[in-house]
Amino acid sequence: MTWWAVALGAACGAPCRYLLDAAVSSRFGRRLPWGTLSVNLLGSAAAGVLAGVVVRRPLDDTLVALLGAGFLAAFTTASTFAFEVIALAESGHRRGAALIVLLSVGIGIVLAYAGFRLGLVL
Repeated sequence: MTWWAVALGAACGAPCRYLLDAAVSSRFGRRLPWGTLSVNLLGSAAAGVLAGVVVRRPLDDTLVALLGAGFLAAFTTASTFAFEVIALAESGHRRGAALIVLLSVGIGIVLAYAGFRLGLVL
């Protein structure tokens, strides 16, 4: 049974997301969703590392569930990303919305791949 590992990971990942989002937003402001961008980029890199490690040497399913489906799934946030992009676009900040989409998707994929490559050598 791995459901408890997912729940435990999520119970840790969600507060970490909240705290990082709050710290980044307080430093850079909320005009653009830099906090959400930060957690999603960090989460992309971490997911890549986890995937690379698992490919190189299989880990216990419970540990992968705790880290992947639990912590990282609760740490990253597609729904907040979508909400904030729509809110930006609807409030007339279409360029800001487009910038956040490009940064999140473009850099997120690059960081996930870099994390994967790193995970292969860890």
